[in-house]
Amino acid sequence: MDALEALQKRVSSPRLVAPAPAGEKLQAIFRAALRAADHGNLRPWRFLVVDGDARNALGELYEQAALSDTPDLDDTQRQRFRAMPMRAPMVVVAIANCQDHPKVPESEQLIATGAAVQNMITAAFAQGVGAYWRTGALAYHPRVAEGLGLETNEHIVGFVYLGTPEGTAKPVPELQVEEFFSPWPAK
Repeated sequence: MDALEALQKRVSSPRLVAPAPAGEKLQAIFRAALRAADHGNLRPWRFLVVDGDARNALGELYEQAALSDTPDLDDTQRQRFRAMPMRAPMVVVAIANCQDHPKVPESEQLIATGAAVQNMITAAFAQGVGAYWRTGALAYHPRVAEGLGLETNEHIVGFVYLGTPEGTAKPVPELQVEEFFSPWPAK
């Protein structure tokens, strides 16, 4: 698949099964992340790869975070939090490692990390690997940040679920370029 086709046809794969990407495919996904646009060449990102039994530990961390907010969660709700990382055989936690810089504000470093995630999911799609970028309340929960070892200058930008797509991909919606791009000043 060429680069333009990957960029223009990429869709998320919400149902992912084993196997997770490995070897050269996984390395290609990781290398794509490292080529994201990055003002100041700060490389303001780091990634935690969670697979195998480590997904159970991540699920327990999610459960503990939820319990810290709602101590009376019933068993069904607790199980739902524990099962979240099991939606895919691999979860990559994308973390913005924001640094003080006179010319590159934190917002640009967060955007750069988001661009790294976008590169990852596009590289995955180009290789036939299923990918899904998730955030939600747990991405911003202080208990999750602490449990993952984040420093005070770090922020979770997303959880990237990777695996083998199950089922057929959704058709790519055809958006009209003119609805989103216009000349300035208006004529």
